[in-house]
Amino acid sequence: MARAWQRMLSGRRLDLLDPTPVDIEIEDIAHGLAFVARWNGQTLGDYAYSVAEHSLLVEELYARMNPKAPTKWRLAALLHDAPEYVIGDMISPVKAAVGPGYGALDERLTAAIHIRFGLPAVIPKTVKAQIKRADKVSAYMEAVQIAGFTEAEAAKLFGQPKPEIIEGLTIDLRPPVQVRRAFTERHDTLMRSL
Repeated sequence: MARAWQRMLSGRRLDLLDPTPVDIEIEDIAHGLAFVARWNGQTLGDYAYSVAEHSLLVEELYARMNPKAPTKWRLAALLHDAPEYVIGDMISPVKAAVGPGYGALDERLTAAIHIRFGLPAVIPKTVKAQIKRADKVSAYMEAVQIAGFTEAEAAKLFGQPKPEIIEGLTIDLRPPVQVRRAFTERHDTLMRSL
């Protein structure tokens, strides 16, 4: 049988087919996500736009869109793409082509990550939908600011966000080490607020 685990920099051995919360560390997640490029790396700038940077933006947008949301759901927003630290990021058309196996793997990793950080294995559908809306606003911003889309193209694909939601937010690409640190610090802040 083929090996189905990966050695993490923390020393943990993560079984990808049967992940357990005890084998998940935020430092591994932050490190992996800081090096995973969104948009298949097809973005402007000297650094790739990482999933870690995207996750920080989604958490900020989620908070703006849901100002009364409890901290635990802000944490869920920050961690919404956390499985990608080991399975990578695929653009939506590729995910669809890969089929249900990708989704099942993502769900198992998500459940283990959630449990590790005190969240329910499966978050409520309403919260998941709210995070998805913030994710689409982030995709719109990314498309227009760094991926070469026109505003009309981005609005057609991701929806037109309310101006007040994105006001004052810009995407500034940073080196992976800075993004990793920012992601870990934000996680730590949210964990202390739980």
